[in-house]
Amino acid sequence: MKTKYAIVFICIVALVIIEKESNILSRVSDKLIQRQTPQQTQQTPLDYSNTTQNGSLTMLKMLLSKLAGTKRNYSSLSEEQEDELDELGMHSRSGGRKHILLLATTRTGSSFVGEFFNQHGENMFYLFEPLWHVERLLTMAAEANNGTVLAGIYRDVLQGLFSCDFSPLEKFISPPPQDHITPALFRRESSLSLCEEPVCTPVIKDVFERYHCKTRRCGPLNLTLASESCLSKQHHAIKTVRVRQLETLQPLVEDPRLDVRVIQLVRDPRAILASRMVAFSSKYQTWKAWAQDGQVPEDDEEVKRLKGNCDHIRMSAEVGLSRPRWLRNRYMLVRYEDIARYPMQKAEEMYRFTGIPFSPQAREWILRNTQTTQGASGIYSTQRTHQSRQRNGDLAFPLHWLR
Repeated sequence: MKTKYAIVFICIVALVIIEKESNILSRVSDKLIQRQTPQQTQQTPLDYSNTTQNGSLTMLKMLLSKLAGTKRNYSSLSEEQEDELDELGMHSRSGGRKHILLLATTRTGSSFVGEFFNQHGENMFYLFEPLWHVERLLTMAAEANNGTVLAGIYRDVLQGLFSCDFSPLEKFISPPPQDHITPALFRRESSLSLCEEPVCTPVIKDVFERYHCKTRRCGPLNLTLASESCLSKQHHAIKTVRVRQLETLQPLVEDPRLDVRVIQLVRDPRAILASRMVAFSSKYQTWKAWAQDGQVPEDDEEVKRLKGNCDHIRMSAEVGLSRPRWLRNRYMLVRYEDIARYPMQKAEEMYRFTGIPFSPQAREWILRNTQTTQGASGIYSTQRTHQSRQRNGDLAFPLHWLR
């Protein structure tokens, strides 16, 4: 019993001491706050032999040691735990909204794969090749020869579009939009969001729109309404074949307002060349003769261009697969050959990667457009027949052509 009373007494004394220390610290703090300059009164040197001061210093050291321990624990987190923390932070800052960037080159099946997201449903805002306008306007400008400048412009336009701001893109649309209204947006009909109400405005007589909506008749595109529609959607996706190097997108991926996921679509370069020769036959007349005799002039401009494209694809893939911190859990490499053989499975994997539910509408579209027996038409066709998927590996060009 005596021991118990002694313990109780010691606890009471400890509480009294702590209360006194708290009062002393509070008064000292008040005095320090009231002082305007540190030299108004001469300070008395601290007496470290004082019991109260020793107690306060001990408490301060304990707090600092706990804080340091917390930092050490964070730095010792596994890579997976750090990724989870980053994911939670990005999710909260973007409000749960995902921003998918489908990165590809021409004739890699990107129009077909882009439809996986375009057909998601009412929660998706999808844009087809908005950077076409930038490339077209700058083709003859000096900026076109400066890869760094062009890459920066591409990135800024994408950043604006992912934030539902069309003003950076408007600067490159020709002719310039009037009051944010244009009849000249490239491939408007490839975006369901741009052909639905309220973006689909009444038709204006005598106004020609080359890329008009196919599902309904609409007036010229009102970019203000498009921006409002974008803001109302839960997720955003953009398809582009004009970004050459993945590393130029680092500031975009690291933007704290966005939750960007990059899907890079690649394809056997021989198949890309074969597809280009069919889609743009007049441009590749001499290549048909080369395919027969196997002789390809190394100094041909198109040969150099194709080799440059291959180098950009390889370098981007190397950056993505090396998993730098800024791309961790934000990059996915997909082969077109795998999509051609297993479209539903690969679509599920892509949706799982983005963190977006795989919608019934997207599933239905894939089934409807991969089981067709009719031949696909048009250079931007989004249909894949069973025969075309089988022919995917039947290539007429030797690999050494594009090494």
